Amino acid sequence: MPSRRSQRHPAPIPGKHATDTGTVELVADEDGKGGWLVLVNGVASSYVDPGDPTRLEFEYVQWTARVLDVAAPEGEPMSAVHIGGAGCTLPLYLAFTRPGSRQLVLEVDAALATLARQAFGLRGVRGLRIKAADGRAGIAELPDRSVDVVVRDAFDGSAVPAHLTTVEYHREVGRVLRPDGIYVANVADNAQVRESRAEAVAARSVFADVAMIAEPAQFRGRRFGNVLLVASQSPLPEDVLIRRLAGGAVRARYVDAGRVKELVAGVRARADADIDAGGSATFENQRTE
Repeated sequence: MPSRRSQRHPAPIPGKHATDTGTVELVADEDGKGGWLVLVNGVASSYVDPGDPTRLEFEYVQWTARVLDVAAPEGEPMSAVHIGGAGCTLPLYLAFTRPGSRQLVLEVDAALATLARQAFGLRGVRGLRIKAADGRAGIAELPDRSVDVVVRDAFDGSAVPAHLTTVEYHREVGRVLRPDGIYVANVADNAQVRESRAEAVAARSVFADVAMIAEPAQFRGRRFGNVLLVASQSPLPEDVLIRRLAGGAVRARYVDAGRVKELVAGVRARADADIDAGGSATFENQRTE
């Protein structure tokens, strides 16, 4: 395995940069260790340390990494698709922890993708390809059963684009995943976790095993925060994943498939027909009872 301090020498340029969808700002970490905060249209979207890809500052990114850690035997290469790129924190992590992995990043903002390549040395990452494309369109072009992992971390402001949340979208993800493949989606949700529940219903229409990960307070209706949706056609490795999550810096709760079924009772999934011409959902994710 390569040394933790990368031999690549990226040259991030601090400050704001114009992109196709607005602006991206690169802010150097004041601790002097080489980390960078990436803000897309003012929203903190990535934290990247090109010299230490295992340095994961955001809680939900740490949780996602734990899922990737147990998705295959340690160090074994895998095929991954990332919907949403920003600074490519997780692709860098996967390339370091699983050398030889083949990864495709689908980033809708071509200028942002170009900036990330230049700033964080992504051209030198073996097996990593970044494509300027909408995530839904990019997934549709992939062959059946060709991918081990799909990670969705795509946002328009603070919300996931509606067309990346529907039943039909989840069918496309299920189509490209191998039978034991894993889907991980990051949802920024309110205290009532309405979006997470609606997406879980959509995922349950496709996948046999659907779980959630979040801070315990999130499920008690006390905060706005990130919820991970984890889904697979095969049983998820929940025992080892629960142990890995328990050892993290921030406590995370793993909600298994049985409990998810209870949480989403009476919740309606979003369909493509529920999205208007402007890309917005046309109904609130409310319980139906």
